[in-house]
Order: sequence, then structure tokens, then C-alpha cells
Amino acid sequence: MTSNDEYVIQLLTEQGFLTSDQVDAARRSMKAENETTLDVLVSSGAIGEDEVLGTIADQFGLKYCHINADVISQDIVKEIPGDIARKYGVVPVVADEDSITVALSDPMGYDAIDSLRYVLHGRDVEAVVSPRAEVQAAMAKLYQDEGSADVQTRDEMGLGGEDATGDDAPVIKLATMIITTAIKLKASDIHLEPMEKEFRVRYRIDGALRKMDSPPKRLQQAIISRIKIMSKMKISEKRSPQDGRIQISVNGKDLDLRVNSVPTNHGESIVMRILDKSNLSLGLPQLGFLTDDQATFERLIKLPDGVVLVTGPTGSGKTTTLYACLGQINTPDKKLITVEDPVEYQMSGINQVQVNKDVGLDFSAALRSILRQAPNIVMIGEIRDAETADIAMEAALTGHLVFSTLHTNDAPSAVTRLLDIGVKPFLVASALRAAMAQRLVRAICENCREAYTPTEREIKMLGAISKTMPETMYHGTGCDKCGKSGYKGRKGIFEIFKVDDTIQRLIFDHAPATLLRQRAREMGMRTLREDGMLKVASGMTSLSEILRVTMGDAD
Repeated sequence: MTSNDEYVIQLLTEQGFLTSDQVDAARRSMKAENETTLDVLVSSGAIGEDEVLGTIADQFGLKYCHINADVISQDIVKEIPGDIARKYGVVPVVADEDSITVALSDPMGYDAIDSLRYVLHGRDVEAVVSPRAEVQAAMAKLYQDEGSADVQTRDEMGLGGEDATGDDAPVIKLATMIITTAIKLKASDIHLEPMEKEFRVRYRIDGALRKMDSPPKRLQQAIISRIKIMSKMKISEKRSPQDGRIQISVNGKDLDLRVNSVPTNHGESIVMRILDKSNLSLGLPQLGFLTDDQATFERLIKLPDGVVLVTGPTGSGKTTTLYACLGQINTPDKKLITVEDPVEYQMSGINQVQVNKDVGLDFSAALRSILRQAPNIVMIGEIRDAETADIAMEAALTGHLVFSTLHTNDAPSAVTRLLDIGVKPFLVASALRAAMAQRLVRAICENCREAYTPTEREIKMLGAISKTMPETMYHGTGCDKCGKSGYKGRKGIFEIFKVDDTIQRLIFDHAPATLLRQRAREMGMRTLREDGMLKVASGMTSLSEILRVTMGDAD
């Protein structure tokens, strides 16, 4: 009946027109080779053709109506020659000087409309959806000398017959292409944004949003519905935010997409975050550590107990760093448990707990429960409140190694943040082993990287922010491999704040972050900017990148 019956059945089931029992019964009763499940459902009376086509038309933003060849004038018929009408499976119904409206029986044959616009030299073509029998009858009568060729037309367009699979449907192909293109370009997330006059598609690549070619606005609802079906959301619910997940394999690589929908003025906005499982194999060197910081951090994550925090704003790579830590210390003689919201990556050999607030399983409740599982190492996705923080600190004092994240601008401020949310100073001083702040900077493209001599302005800026003064700096000139941006991939810059006896006493005394930072500097802590400047000198990134991500950081 349509170019993708399975997609239509999913849609009708989601909207309550069909039940799973009806669909299963129809599949069991299929007899003819060219008979589809949807054909059986319609012929058995489980659902009417009007309901099927009306629902699908609505998803594509099209009007569903009945047509009668007797009221279509020959003047309108002449607007589209018979061979063109047969080729694209359409019947002209209304026309004026600027536009023409055609009826078609397959709501998902939108490529016919786009092709017609080209064939008719850019003339505006609109579409309505009508029952197949009415379209066939109208075509037979209006183009009597040439006969009806509905089946032939569908075969020419590749929209019907036994070879039509789920992947052949135009909307499914388009939705899949949006996802696979993002993966090919190594995007971290996909943004589908309904605007007033366009359906905008943007990819976040190396931390920056990049606008892509937009699908036709009239396909907005169909594409959104397809994504919602893939992520097991309720497509009939358009007024409330929803979360879902898509698991996909591209070129042998298993990927998870975390999907979120939010209603906006012009439709539902969809964001898909691409979670690449290959990131789980990242070691600390791949994160961008310099040799001495890497050695320091490796010692910290192998401590028998205590709390180690990773801090930074959203999108700074904190979770990736924590997973890299877990991957490095995950051995058969240790029990590792995580509490996450949500579980972003499935890791073998690790017990992962998903927070579920609907049943009262928040971070603190989950943490209390898993401590009774006698783990060696615990990872908490984020410390958000005093109760969770207290339990984490007490767990560290009873022999557990605890990893977590905080939202702070620099590493010493982690102490201030814990005290501000209500953790007692003696708990922080006794349990905290270290806090590491991090940011992600774009790495210069290896393919088009070239050296240059710093300008006077850059030298002046360098002197103002760092003692490191490279004679040569590097930038990317832009090439096809980096999308002409000069950057490809991202690396981390880090600031490691270790807690020693002196800092413990400062924490006991409620010392401000400035004093904690001063002591850490005396111990040799590099600031984010200083770490970044060393990476500028090594050619990993550019001065502008370091200034961009550390502009608000104190030196």
C-alpha cells in the first residue's frame, strides 16, 4: 500500500489504530507472495484505507482527500503530459499560473514531487494524498490512450514490489543518511531543529556546530516520527519532552545515540548525542596528557581509597576521562560499580546502575545500595547534592576508591563547591585525594599543519599569560580532511590539584580557594592555561584555542 509498510504499521500501532495482536494475526494469515501485512489488515477490516493514508499524510504535512476524474478539466490535465504523470504516479487536480497540485497514492513518494518540480522547470508543485483506486481510475480516464501504469510507475520509482524493504523507503533512507553522515564526519551530536520556514540540521564537530543541507520543511514531521520510532519514543506525544536511545552499527562499529525531544513553537526539536564505544578503549595518553601529568594521574587512580574528582563545564570531556580511568584499572581482582544518569557506555566487567528517579532511585539511594555490594571502586556520574557527597566521602573513608565529577571552573574550587553544598570540612580534608579540572581544545589538523612565526600581538599576549614562549607556533591552513577548518579532533588540557597535609589543614580552616590555589602552585600545579601553552608550543593546538577555553580562568 505504501513504500514502507512496516514503518506505517509501527506508526499506526503507536497512534492506537492497530494492536500488536492484530498485526501478529495479519502476519500469520498472509498467503500470496506479493501480499503485505498492511494489505491483510486493510482487507480484513482491521483498519480502513482512509485511516491509513490519512494518518501517513498527516505525518508528512499533506492533505488527504478523495478525487473524481469527472470534475478534473482537460485544461488541467494538459499541464502534465501522460508519460510524466505515469512516470511519477500522479494526477493533476488543480493548477494556476504559478503552481500545480497533484494527487498521489503513496504519501511516502515525496521524491516524485521534488522530481516534478525539476521536470516542470521549477514550477511550484503541491501534493495531496488520495486512495490508490481513485488515482488509478483517474489516470486511466484522463490519459485514456496511454492506459494506467500505477504498478509500472511504482516499479520505475523503486517504491514497490517484493524488493521494497524498510531501507528503501525515502524517509527511512533520509533519517539514516542524517545519522550516518554525522558519524562519518565524527560529529558528537546531531541537532534537528524546526524553524519557521526550514527544518534545520546541524552537527557538532570538534565542539563547534556546523549547519548542513536542510531536508524539505514538509518532511519535518515524518523525519521526526521516524527518529522517535527508532528511539522507542511515543510518536503520538508531542507536548512533553521525551528521552530515548538508538543502537546502530555503522561499518562494523557499534554506536549508541542518546536521543532527546523537546516541543518548540514550530515542532519538536531533536538532539541525538552520538556515543562512540571505541572511546572506551582510549588510554590516558590519547586524552592529551603530558608525560608528567599522566604519571601523576595514574598514581592517583591506583590509590586504595579516597575521592578523585574531575571538574569542568558540560561538554569538557569529564565522562570520557572517567571511563578511561575505569578501563585502565578494571582488572578481575577488583569489583567496580558505577551510578550514572544516564548510563552512557556499556562497559564489560563493570556493574553499571542507571538512576531512576521515578522509582526513588536517585544518586544517593543508589550509592547507599551499591556500597552493600562490597565494591573496591565506585564511579558516581556527578555529585549534585550534600547527601550524595557525604555518602561518597564516607565511602572513601571506609576503604573505597571513589571517582566523580563536579561543575567548577578550576580544580581548587572543587573544595569550595563541596563545602558550599554542605559537606563538613573534616570529611573533605580526610577523603579528597585530588581534583582535576579539564577542558577540550581543538587539535590542529595533522594533514594541513604548518609552522609560522608568532606576530608581535601574539608574543605580547603570550608574555602576559605564560612564561612559555615558543619561537615557532603552528596552525592549520584548512583542507578537505578537516572540512577547511584547520582543526581535526580534540584533546584535553588539565590542571591537577593534589591534597597534601598543608592543604588538608587549609580545608579544616575553611580557607578560600585562592589560598588553596596558591599552595597548589607552590607544589608545582600547572594551570589550565599553562598546560595549554605547553601544547601550543608542541604544535598540538593553537593560541586562539587556549585563549578561547581558558578566558575566564585565573592564572
